[in-house]
Amino acid sequence: MPRHSAAVYRRRRLVTLVAAILLVAVVGVAVWLLLARPWASASEATPSPSASASDSPTPDSTAAESPAAESPSPESSAEETPGIVACEAGDVEVAAVTDADTYDPGVLPQLSISLTNRGSTDCAIDVGSTTQRLTVSSGSDVWWTSTDCQENPSSMVATLTAGATVTSKVPVTWDRTRSNVETCADENRPRAPGGGASYHVAVEIGGFKGTTTKQILLY
Repeated sequence: MPRHSAAVYRRRRLVTLVAAILLVAVVGVAVWLLLARPWASASEATPSPSASASDSPTPDSTAAESPAAESPSPESSAEETPGIVACEAGDVEVAAVTDADTYDPGVLPQLSISLTNRGSTDCAIDVGSTTQRLTVSSGSDVWWTSTDCQENPSSMVATLTAGATVTSKVPVTWDRTRSNVETCADENRPRAPGGGASYHVAVEIGGFKGTTTKQILLY
């Protein structure tokens, strides 16, 4: 077997020594990483959002702790904003409205109610049929009243804008007969005389009466 030179042995020793040094270095680094855990230190130094939630509440937790400060409830808003007040007699003007001043034989008068808010603010008023009353008279003789044979009366509260005038959309028809609660179904009720006879229409709505009447003539 051939004998190697001294130089060959020296190279083998050098390679072995370098390998041993590298091995020791690798083992040392692994041990340091295991013990020191540098990523753990980094995470602890910079807390996650969930860890800081107790110190700095998120928007959700803030809303849960103080809902009134963020978004008042409808009930509190209603208390802070006053509603529309009821109309007062001094502010409301009520008047009778008819579709004509004179009526030929057989033509039935169409009667309506006009409302004007003379006040400076909006107000609420019940304009339902339960509060409406139209009366047709000739002198002191009351011929017809809308409530005598009224069916299914109802209430309806509406806002009357300041300075506005409104008129009932659906007029009430007077059939030119004398009304009575006991003769509503009677087809032979007394008929109002024509020939130019004068009648006056008075109205009331929401507890307010018209200050004047509207004259009509029947032929």
